Amino acid sequence: MFNSAHENSLRLSRFDATHPLAACSRHGFFLDEADWPSVEHYYQAMKFEDPDYREQIRQAANPDAAIKLGKSKKHGRRRDWDKVKETMMTRGTYIKCRSHPEVSQALLATGEQTIVETSQYDYFWGCGRDLRGKNTFGRVLMAVRSKLREEQGT
Repeated sequence: MFNSAHENSLRLSRFDATHPLAACSRHGFFLDEADWPSVEHYYQAMKFEDPDYREQIRQAANPDAAIKLGKSKKHGRRRDWDKVKETMMTRGTYIKCRSHPEVSQALLATGEQTIVETSQYDYFWGCGRDLRGKNTFGRVLMAVRSKLREEQGT
């Protein structure tokens, strides 16, 4: 659960394409034998085992279109999705940071700040309306930040 006592926190939306740390920012990367336009494209595609549908999502015009395709009920979601979704978001975010030094620097520049995904409606990825959400996206960013620091020896 997100602790609202953190006054020194960075608040962002994973859907804000203008923020370099957001999953929807257009910072492409290569992972799993493909070039991905954004972390959100990668994340949405990984929900499905069908390689043709994954490719359709990868080629979506923008992150919003990828999200819409990722909500499809026609294509069966992978059975282990709830177990692996955080890992997929973490992998995409980490590779994005490794691929774009400016994104890595933006994340490292947050110092010790708690990073909060501000979604009022998402209690898994965000903090939720009452700040009682899990803030999983914020925790993913902070874990990637720790990994980057570890790799730099700082």
